[in-house]
Amino acid sequence: MLLVLSADHRAHLGCLPRAGGAAVGELGRLALEQLRRGAAPRACEAAARKLNIGVDTIQHGVEGLTYLLTESSKLMISEIDFQDSIHVLGFSDELNKSLLQLYLDNRKEIRTILGELAPRLPSYHSLEWRLDVQLASRSLRQQIKPAVTMKLCLNQNENQTAQVLQTDPATLLHLIQQLEQALGEMKTNHCRRIVRNMK
Repeated sequence: MLLVLSADHRAHLGCLPRAGGAAVGELGRLALEQLRRGAAPRACEAAARKLNIGVDTIQHGVEGLTYLLTESSKLMISEIDFQDSIHVLGFSDELNKSLLQLYLDNRKEIRTILGELAPRLPSYHSLEWRLDVQLASRSLRQQIKPAVTMKLCLNQNENQTAQVLQTDPATLLHLIQQLEQALGEMKTNHCRRIVRNMK
């Protein structure tokens, strides 16, 4: 699978040949630091003074490398696909090898960082339900008005929360059909491919 870079990302990575081979290592270090700790303008300014390059060029290079490394690690692009993805940028062989080595050395750590940044979603714990049927009221002696009440318990960050939901059977049947349809979609080859690439 090849990584497709937008025009903006290509422009940001375009500063790498001007910066030189020594700067790629420094920009790669800054990109990894940005992933670990967030943006660091002072580090970019220090690198700009050290490499005698403009601060904007350093920041664009770091942004471009951060995108390249995170997207490649997220998709677990193979070595050959990574080389093909950056080949379209027109860099020298030496620069391509430096970028490949940077990717291979850090992809596991980047995947770990991205996994920690992922939101912690609530997970299912239990479900209690009750069916209530109103058979009559003061104004209407013969009626059938069913209602399904559910108590959904969820675990989130080791805390348990409960949501109480109430619906009529027709809406509940529609919800069940939609969920069954979504589960059926997950079995298609297209969805399996997407899920496999997300892991």
